[in-house]
Amino acid sequence: MATQNSRTAARLMVAPSVILLFIWMIVPLGLTIYFSFLRYNLLMPGTEQWAGLLNYQFFLTDPAFLTALVNTVMIVVGVLAITIVGGVLLALLLDQPVIGQGIVRLLVIAPFFVMPTVTALVWKNMFMNPVNGLLAWLQTSMGFTPHDWLAVTPLAAIIVIVAWQWLPFATLILLTALQSLDEEQKEAAEMDGAGPVSRFFYLVLPHLSRAITVVILIETIFLLSVFAEILVTTNGGPGNDSTNIAYLVYAQALLQFDVGGASAGGVVAVILANIVALFLLRAIGKTLEA
Repeated sequence: MATQNSRTAARLMVAPSVILLFIWMIVPLGLTIYFSFLRYNLLMPGTEQWAGLLNYQFFLTDPAFLTALVNTVMIVVGVLAITIVGGVLLALLLDQPVIGQGIVRLLVIAPFFVMPTVTALVWKNMFMNPVNGLLAWLQTSMGFTPHDWLAVTPLAAIIVIVAWQWLPFATLILLTALQSLDEEQKEAAEMDGAGPVSRFFYLVLPHLSRAITVVILIETIFLLSVFAEILVTTNGGPGNDSTNIAYLVYAQALLQFDVGGASAGGVVAVILANIVALFLLRAIGKTLEA
């Protein structure tokens, strides 16, 4: 009887969270799926018609979709490469005892707490501006022609901006894992004659493997939906050179007013994100079991 009462109390305590989750996620997702089967344009209210799978066909066969898919993958891969390599190096640096270590760690982690829109504006106007930007001034002072990052290499610029924002997160996770490494193992390896490079590849890096896997999992889920940085800096251009799937759905909905097509694109994006998340969860599960 007591066990039954405990289960009932537990369900009642969990119920508000379940209801909130249902209202916040399931209802919008259900409406999106419903709209994806309609021919629904905001400029022609009241003319909605059942379209079946036609919206999905148009979205998947749109040449912009393949470009957006490739750009999305490149953003994820590029940001992961920069944040993991940079995070490991910064974690190794911050793990060394120095004066003002706490302040240095705080400064390194600070960019992660800056809003994506603010980050994009800072990089667009203060760093990558081809006339007044810091990078243009450095190139001019060295005798080079300033490079217009957002016009010539927009996707690389987006990758740099997003990587700058996510680098502190990777550094924090990897630094925490690095500090859990047993000092006796380091001393034993050093006494056995292992140099810094050998200690890094055979001791430190294997110890960080699980933390690196966690960083890859969490960052990938969020990087699939990068949007604010693209909207503020390049608007997906020039052409579709910096358009990812998230921005393509936005353009379909709020620039072309095609709610049906955008809803189909949103459903496709959710399916792709879940496939990637499932694959990564299985990979991280195998890593943790090893």
